[in-house]
Amino acid sequence: MSLFKKFPFKDKPNTAAITCVHILDEKKPILFVSQDDDDGCWQFLCDKEHNIEGAKVISLQQIYEADKSIKKIANLEYGKCAYRKDKNSKWNVQ
Repeated sequence: MSLFKKFPFKDKPNTAAITCVHILDEKKPILFVSQDDDDGCWQFLCDKEHNIEGAKVISLQQIYEADKSIKKIANLEYGKCAYRKDKNSKWNVQ
């Protein structure tokens, strides 16, 4: 089975995604996900305060490898966001 068949997102694995140093370096859980309405840009954030210096651009594949639980919101529509209280909570979509 190819990587593309197993990959749960409609976007390609090398699609750019924005995340924070807390998730990458401190292994904080992803608690907020959005897909922008205008360009489809994915954002994956934790519950910490964020600034531009803490932002990282990585591939969608890399963020998926860091936390496979995001596959549950892989079909998130443009302009929508998903959030959860902690890593074990159910995703809520708005």
